[in-house]
Amino acid sequence: MEKIKNKSKPDVGVGVMILINNKVLLGQRHIDSSKADSELHGEGTWTMPGGKLEFQEGLKEGVIREVLEETGIRVSNLEMISVSNDKVPDKHFVTIGFLCVDFEGDPKVIEPDEITKWEWFDLNNLPSPIFSPSGKIIKNYLAKKNYQDD
Repeated sequence: MEKIKNKSKPDVGVGVMILINNKVLLGQRHIDSSKADSELHGEGTWTMPGGKLEFQEGLKEGVIREVLEETGIRVSNLEMISVSNDKVPDKHFVTIGFLCVDFEGDPKVIEPDEITKWEWFDLNNLPSPIFSPSGKIIKNYLAKKNYQDD
């Protein structure tokens, strides 16, 4: 069988589940796809802070950078809790999810063209729709699993 060659390769994404008192921080992505800045087409969804890993950047370094850039929060003592394989027809990411219960600061809307607001939600009462990679991190955390391939 001849192997199909694909010139595109998966990217690496990071997401962080900032948790306090059973509440998770989620931001609502802009409904305009040109502003939502989501290669996985997450416009209008609720998402965790996170993003794409930069070349030569460590996983935790990427999480710290993304959270600070998006929310102004300084995270520490990160624990890797999830790996997921996130695919849409035109993009493919492997997303590494982290848990953070040790942080400083309150969430601020720093990139209003991308995220319109940040809110805390009880894990048992989440908003809809949830950005797929963020939903997988939450699902893995609640199920005490660390991997999803769907």
